[in-house]
Amino acid sequence: MSTPESSSAPELLAVVVIGAGQAGLSAAGQLLRKGLVPWEDFVVLDANDGPGGAWRHRWDSLTFDAAHGIHDLPGLPLGTPDPAEPASRVVSRYYGDYERGNGLPVVRPAAVESVVHHVERDAPTPEAAPGATPREHGTFTVTTAAGRTWRARTVINATGTWDSPYVPYYPGIAEFTGRQLHTRGFTAAEDFTGQRVLVVGGGTSALQFLLQLDQAGAHTVWSTRRAPDWTDRFFDSSWGVNVEASVSARTTMGLPPLSVVAATGLPVTDQYLAGLASGVLISRGPLRRITGTGVVLDGPGPDGGPVPSQGPVADALLAPDGAAAGGLDRVPVLPGRACTALSAEDPLTTWETPVDAILWATGFRASLDHLSPVHIRERGGGVVMAADGVSVAKSPGLFLVGYGASASTIGATRAGRRAAVEAVRTITAAEAPAARE
Repeated sequence: MSTPESSSAPELLAVVVIGAGQAGLSAAGQLLRKGLVPWEDFVVLDANDGPGGAWRHRWDSLTFDAAHGIHDLPGLPLGTPDPAEPASRVVSRYYGDYERGNGLPVVRPAAVESVVHHVERDAPTPEAAPGATPREHGTFTVTTAAGRTWRARTVINATGTWDSPYVPYYPGIAEFTGRQLHTRGFTAAEDFTGQRVLVVGGGTSALQFLLQLDQAGAHTVWSTRRAPDWTDRFFDSSWGVNVEASVSARTTMGLPPLSVVAATGLPVTDQYLAGLASGVLISRGPLRRITGTGVVLDGPGPDGGPVPSQGPVADALLAPDGAAAGGLDRVPVLPGRACTALSAEDPLTTWETPVDAILWATGFRASLDHLSPVHIRERGGGVVMAADGVSVAKSPGLFLVGYGASASTIGATRAGRRAAVEAVRTITAAEAPAARE
């Protein structure tokens, strides 16, 4: 059950879990199974004012059947929710049931502002062997935005990515006079009915936005940095293992994790195939720059053609004459103001496409700013992870879950359990020498 941040706690906890999403709840549940006592041995700090993690903030039009789905939390099957119910409500209710059913010690709202790692060494004793290395004791101080501090031997960080939306820089981005918003700020497709909307991003969230906006009567333009990464591969268990392995290979070297679509690709479903045929899911090429009332794309000219390559899988679906499935050889031309040629020398890359709004479906970065005092980031922004995928190499006792290979819900569940096991192992190892003494 959750409690206000002002509640009391022991001077030194075994574990502080930061975040009450899929990974954080999985970790907390495993700590229970390992015998740790809620409130006495561990707490879960959650920045939200109720259960649901990042799902709590998703737009209502994202129904459960349109979402990627979530993996069952340990010991509590999700069952079969109403597919038409907003995913935010389904997941918030499910997470809340898990918290209450297990009596988890969730403190909310408790936004963590900083984590500091303290390392102390035992003073040498007369009995110590010459040259013996003093035993180290590590503790963490976790401070919330409200000024409350929690001390713990270990920290499991499960803050995910929702609080770190990423918007890339493009020339002219500050000049645009229309509306700009990120995935995080999207509420309803109906807000854009009748408008010309540029959707930027190559992931499945961009596909869902494009389809919803089109259905709501918006006029859409899709821009990707390169040809969309369509795949006809069957997403079986071996595929998931390979994806996790490829992501882990980067994080163990301290490289920033790639986007989800870079590891998975875009599945060619019937819904998406229909979008290709209609032109809604045809990328019009890279975004070159932004103007006050439009954008310059490296794609079709003012008449909607020619259709640029959509990648080998999608191109294989094209008719022999170059038309997409269904006979499409041009993308729909936007109504209203005509496209404008900015230069006669290179018309393909200098057509300005007028748009009223830009939706940045450009993903998120790991929310790790509160860990800055621990200095775990490498020069390129990544974190060197141990072979177990959850331990931070530079800071023993600190575990990251929902990061890298565990960013999916199934990966987060596994990583949460693994981090809890490693946290208990760390605590036990630290206590063993003291017990022998």
